[in-house]
Amino acid sequence: MKEIVELSDKTITLDRNEFLKVKGSIDTNIYYVESGSLRIFVLDDYEEQTIRFGYKENLIVALDSFLTGKPSNLFIQAIKKTIIKVVTKQQIQKFLETENNRNLWMRILEDLVLQQMEREIDILTNSPKERYKRVLKRSPQLFQEIPNKHIANYLRMSAETLSRLKKS
Repeated sequence: MKEIVELSDKTITLDRNEFLKVKGSIDTNIYYVESGSLRIFVLDDYEEQTIRFGYKENLIVALDSFLTGKPSNLFIQAIKKTIIKVVTKQQIQKFLETENNRNLWMRILEDLVLQQMEREIDILTNSPKERYKRVLKRSPQLFQEIPNKHIANYLRMSAETLSRLKKS
């Protein structure tokens, strides 16, 4: 991942609650989170559904827009003051000119796909306790970086339920 981050020649600072990307916009950049945290969410009948987080040393991307160059339904919003490095699709394409770099890129994409599959399993797992345990095991750092209300939304449970599960 270090090789991807080193492509960046631009840094952005987002204030708390500031949007990096809004629904209907095209975003073909990849972002590396230096500090702070972000969430990716969709708006469903006026209700936000958090689908992903990014925090220190994570890559975050509106993958649908990145891959297709078309507008996305995703929002990306800073949860707290966040500093990110920007890597453009053009920088990635130039990087992919060597086979070693293509292999690294494939591993990064495979990891993103596996994370998305884990996420789908989390949502399909009935028990809130099981969802909580799976995410805690997979991403313990999440619970240090992200406020409970966002984690609860991500886990499809109330903040009260999450609080009870954390105590038990």
